[in-house]
Amino acid sequence: MSLPDMIRPLVCLFLVSSLAATLSAQEPLKPIPRRLPAPSDYQLPAETRESLEKRVQEIEKANASLADNPLFADVDIYRKAVEYALHNNEFYGKGDIKKAQACLTMAQNRGQQLQQGQAPWTKQTGLVVRGYASEVDGSVQPYGLVIPEKLDLSQPQPLYIWLHGRGDKATDIHFIHERSTKTGQIAPPDAIVVHPFGRQCIGFKSAGEIDVLDVVKEVKKQYNIDDRRIVLMGFSMGGAGCWHIGAHYAENFVAMSPGAGFAETARYQNLKPENYPPEYEQTLWKVYDVPNYTTNLFNLPVVAYSGENDKQIQAARVMEEAFKKEGHELTHLIGPKMGHKYAPETLEQLLKMIKAARDAGQDPYPANVTIETPTLRYGKMHWVELLELTRHWEDSRVGALWKSDDELYIVTRNIAKMKIDPGKHKKFDIEIDGEKLSVDLPESKDLILAKVDQQWTIPATATASEGLHKTPGLQGPIDDALMSPFLVVLPSGKSSNKQIQQWVEFESQHLSDRWQALFRGKLRTKLDKEVTAEDIQNYNLIGWGTPESNSLIKKTIADLPLTWDEKEVSLGGTKADAENHVPVMIYPNPLNPQKYLVLNSGPTFREDHDRTNSLQNPKLPDWAILDIRQAPNGSSAGKVIAADFFDETWQP
Repeated sequence: MSLPDMIRPLVCLFLVSSLAATLSAQEPLKPIPRRLPAPSDYQLPAETRESLEKRVQEIEKANASLADNPLFADVDIYRKAVEYALHNNEFYGKGDIKKAQACLTMAQNRGQQLQQGQAPWTKQTGLVVRGYASEVDGSVQPYGLVIPEKLDLSQPQPLYIWLHGRGDKATDIHFIHERSTKTGQIAPPDAIVVHPFGRQCIGFKSAGEIDVLDVVKEVKKQYNIDDRRIVLMGFSMGGAGCWHIGAHYAENFVAMSPGAGFAETARYQNLKPENYPPEYEQTLWKVYDVPNYTTNLFNLPVVAYSGENDKQIQAARVMEEAFKKEGHELTHLIGPKMGHKYAPETLEQLLKMIKAARDAGQDPYPANVTIETPTLRYGKMHWVELLELTRHWEDSRVGALWKSDDELYIVTRNIAKMKIDPGKHKKFDIEIDGEKLSVDLPESKDLILAKVDQQWTIPATATASEGLHKTPGLQGPIDDALMSPFLVVLPSGKSSNKQIQQWVEFESQHLSDRWQALFRGKLRTKLDKEVTAEDIQNYNLIGWGTPESNSLIKKTIADLPLTWDEKEVSLGGTKADAENHVPVMIYPNPLNPQKYLVLNSGPTFREDHDRTNSLQNPKLPDWAILDIRQAPNGSSAGKVIAADFFDETWQP
């Protein structure tokens, strides 16, 4: 056989393989099955659907003039609930039709009242459902209230926050119905109870965590709430939410009581080391694993509850160990012979203990403060705020104690810079990690302490460190950008690489669909050419595409620690061909370093992780390179070939 004869079959094989690869890249990517909200087998009758859709449209049009009214969310939560139920088929039986009709009637009635300058529900007692507009995505979110009829609202009143359990089907219309008809687990006669929606079923994490904080802010705007008497409680998924929100924001509460739930990831999931995910994902468990914040819980009374026969007693057992390790004992009430619910007599005892702490009130300026955190996202406690860490994701701590009016004692671990609000103290001595400093502050000035060359100093000015540094709210990982106002920036152009173009279209649409169904909101979205200076000032930007297709990415890429052209992607020492690979990352926006820029990613936990709230955690660190020859699925957007965190100066 001649050489040309030998080569010809190889050439044909190469051409066939290339054609197959090209055709494969252009085949539609398979939709990812939704877990949450739970899919429904119930088929809404066509005439009913048509009638509901018509009413939604009519009410939206009738209430459009109210969009700028501060109380508009109180009206629009009802219309939105039905719109989403229709869009996602959140009807699970014939009885749900009545729930939808009741919502639309409320939207209509409240809209008409508001147009007449009336809002009687703002003075209503008993069971009240209200709403607010989230700054995260602009969506309206519902919350429920239980207001005792005889409560004197002219005086500051205590507030109990109750976090609900998991409800795969408990979307807006079902949450609103329950909050309109059922008092709930607790109803103290001398306090208001608020039930945050938490964006339904994401474990009160991510935007659900922010929902809880925002609901409290909203209730404080609308009602006379005593800041020093706010209690946090919850059960099951709500117990898990209580654990991590209480640990992250302990300064916000006078007392907390988590019931059941979970407090960490690996042990709750019975994971063995041989089955652990990549190291960066294990590191990211620290975002919500409560033992990493144990000493924060020494800033307030904590009363845990478990049923004796409940498997979820595991959460409190884990935290008992964590408390004991720090020389403390967790108060843990156990319902005798009880499963996954409260024993009535034990709940009564628990509520008495919480009431005693509530009535004592929170000290607005406690003499002793402890902070423990692996991330600056959660680095504030009363009069101490962490500004820089030596290294993220390490155990970082501060213990601060006023020994007297003129003597402050501080011990730290892994802290590079912090801010102290000295309160009434202006002239005093500090002992910090064995070093001595003297302070003489002018009125109303915070104290900055910075570690320079292993020595604690008081900088002459309070200006930020030179160059980029990880700071509170600008520390990553990727998912962090979705916890504050953000704007999705889609490409106005197309990539010449059809495989990448297909992936970008699929994943950006996946984000839109998932945000609407799971996070219960609609994305703010613009094309790259529509982004304004005001957008850059106000939002984290989530850019989709490539430097070729998206002008935002093209404009900023020179200032990112990323090389990306038509041939190669290079990031963090990893190089990959640009034909089959896409970078995803978070970084301070070069156009406004006070906000984030994210490339090609939404929430990094996906459908497969929705089976349990304990897995709804960040799955990617600050950056990753994805091989998109592995099609997007319920676990990942592609095959991760490299991923890591940036250092404290945002370098790989």
